Parts: sequence; structure tokens; C-alpha cells
Amino acid sequence: MIHALSIRRRTFLCCGLLLGLLAVTPFETGLASGPPPAHLKEHTITVDATKLVPPSWWQVPGVTPSIWGSDPESLDAPKTSELRALALKPGTYKFISFTFDFPFAVMLDGTLDFAASLDQCIEGRGTQTLVVRCKRMYPHSGERDDYYNQKPSP
Repeated sequence: MIHALSIRRRTFLCCGLLLGLLAVTPFETGLASGPPPAHLKEHTITVDATKLVPPSWWQVPGVTPSIWGSDPESLDAPKTSELRALALKPGTYKFISFTFDFPFAVMLDGTLDFAASLDQCIEGRGTQTLVVRCKRMYPHSGERDDYYNQKPSP
């Protein structure tokens, strides 16, 4: 009987200590605080498609609203006439417009990478800004068409 009371006291004491520890530990940091692992850290990636003529819409599936969903006048998808900052974790993504799409990657250090074959139309490798300069790309010539040297109208 005395032994059972001693076990109950220890149990209540341990439970009280655990509850006290939980009460003083902030929920947002948890018991293991510190920076998140590199593969979970979000990086600010700026997409600049302002060089595209005429202006249109684009998307990064799973990150921005779809361009295929509804009436163009009521789309929430990003427009090519504005810069857009996206919070992206390291991984592979796809830029999609109505006429052109390509894969790109966010590396662990938050910089961009994409295939060298896209260099005629895409800039920003090793930076945090993805610059899209072409609405379409032709793999045979490797040279940009004069069409892409037009300036957007104000």
C-alpha cells in the first residue's frame, strides 16, 4: 500500500513536470529549435517576364493560380507585365505560359538552375531572378528572332 502511494506520487510529479515544460515551451519553436533544414527553407525567387510582347499570363503549377481556369479578364494568375516574387523551396518547378514552358530548379542555396539549351530565352542561372525573354523557342537555330527585340508598349 505504501509502495503504491509512492509510485502514484512519482507519476504525478513526472506528469506535473512534463506539463510545466510544455507550458513554458513556445509552440512555434517546439522542443527542437533552430533553423529549418536546407531542403525545407523557402527562398524568394523573382520571376521577370516583362520582356514578353504582347503581355499575357503565366503560372508555376502548385505555386501560382492556373492560367487555364477561366476568363482571361478575371484570372488571378501572374501577368507578364509585372514582376512576381515567389516563395519556393529547393526542387524542380515548371514555368508555363500559353505558348512556352520549361523546367527550372531552385538549388539548396536558393539560386536558380535550368538547361543550357534555354540560354537563348532564359536568364538568371546562379541568381534568384528568373528572366523570361521569349514567348517561344525554336531549337534548330539557337539565335533569337528579331521579333523578341521589340519593346513593350507603355
